[in-house]
Amino acid sequence: MLRVAVPNKGSLSETASQMLAEAGYSGRRDPKSLYLADERNGVEFFYLRPRDIATYVGSGALDVGITGRDLLLDSGSSATEVSALDFGSSTFRFAGPAGEYHELTDLEGVRIATSYAGLVGAFLESHGVHAQLIGLDGAVESAVQLGVADAIADVVETGTTLRAAGLEIFGPVILRSTAVLISRAGAATGPEADETAGSDVPGLDVLRRRLHGVLVARQYVMMDYDLPVKLLDEATRIAPGIESPTVAPLHDPEWAAVRVMVSRNDMNQIMDALYDLGARAILVTPIHAARL
Repeated sequence: MLRVAVPNKGSLSETASQMLAEAGYSGRRDPKSLYLADERNGVEFFYLRPRDIATYVGSGALDVGITGRDLLLDSGSSATEVSALDFGSSTFRFAGPAGEYHELTDLEGVRIATSYAGLVGAFLESHGVHAQLIGLDGAVESAVQLGVADAIADVVETGTTLRAAGLEIFGPVILRSTAVLISRAGAATGPEADETAGSDVPGLDVLRRRLHGVLVARQYVMMDYDLPVKLLDEATRIAPGIESPTVAPLHDPEWAAVRVMVSRNDMNQIMDALYDLGARAILVTPIHAARL
């Protein structure tokens, strides 16, 4: 059975569990449960601290896991990223007392407080900057005010918390992170992975396809409409679909029924454009799952 690590708490936990449920996998009923066997899908789920998941997967104790890209890189694990899952986004930046630091090179020899010493250390090393890293578990923005550090490296959203602490952002972006599906090093993925004799993680590609199908279902809707046949080419330019629209004849030979996938974000603009063109009976329905 495929052994999958899932965040048991924190910002990634709820969305990861919901995504797996939408992909057709069983979910735990007891939020305190640390293990669930999904016999129907050939999967075992292990609910672990998000920060530990990359270590378990990298060691080979588990096959795959869902965690943050930041946690994967910070861990130093040999686990590899399979695909991004488009939730749990965050941006890592440097910050220091207003007006004191401007460039990355200004951090040479400086004390930097962070909860991601591995990630920040690797970034500084790649840019030839040598600094002293002060490891903290959280609330690193207080480190400068309390004299523990000269600057910080942390997740930045609006910057409000930093400004309240008298800090300002400077230098390059350290990392743009998101939730990712990871696997142990050397695991095969791809259309033929589960059927290939050399694949050592059966079920991984099925999981990857299912999760990708959830992402597609969230990003697209199905649009149906009726249209005069003579306008089909113009309508296709407005809504070309993933490959091309499905067109079916109606009882009136001068009209056709059209079905096409369109971006959820653009659906109202597309409906307006199709209506102006001459389409009628325009209907939109959600997509619950997809395989492309």
